[in-house]
Amino acid sequence: MDASRRDVAAMIALGGSAMALSAAGAEAAATRPGLVHHVFFWLKRPGSPEDRDQLMAGLRTLSAIPVIRNLQIGIPADTEARDVVDGSYDVSELMFFDSVEDQKVYQDHPIHQAFVKACSHLWARVVVYDMALR
Repeated sequence: MDASRRDVAAMIALGGSAMALSAAGAEAAATRPGLVHHVFFWLKRPGSPEDRDQLMAGLRTLSAIPVIRNLQIGIPADTEARDVVDGSYDVSELMFFDSVEDQKVYQDHPIHQAFVKACSHLWARVVVYDMALR
């Protein structure tokens, strides 16, 4: 399968989330087992650009953790309103790991722990979806 077809296949398999992936990240996800870690944050002060930007800056620090294969950070897209689309969150981060063990390394990593300590005052709610790639 050539790279462009592989990228499309990865996007379909991940329900469109792979659109945020680079071609290298999509290829890596398609060629080996791994784990997708998708986190949604609701701010204590919804709509606060300052809080949103502070949270996003904190999330960017996580990219220094070596076991993270790909990190994407974003906000709800201005797409068509449909019953199945939940755009109520303020910020989301999408990470790819090679294994469940690497995701555990990330959870315990000092950079992640520092992020939680520095930014947890910003969010009212967090929801995590972890998906094993097959």
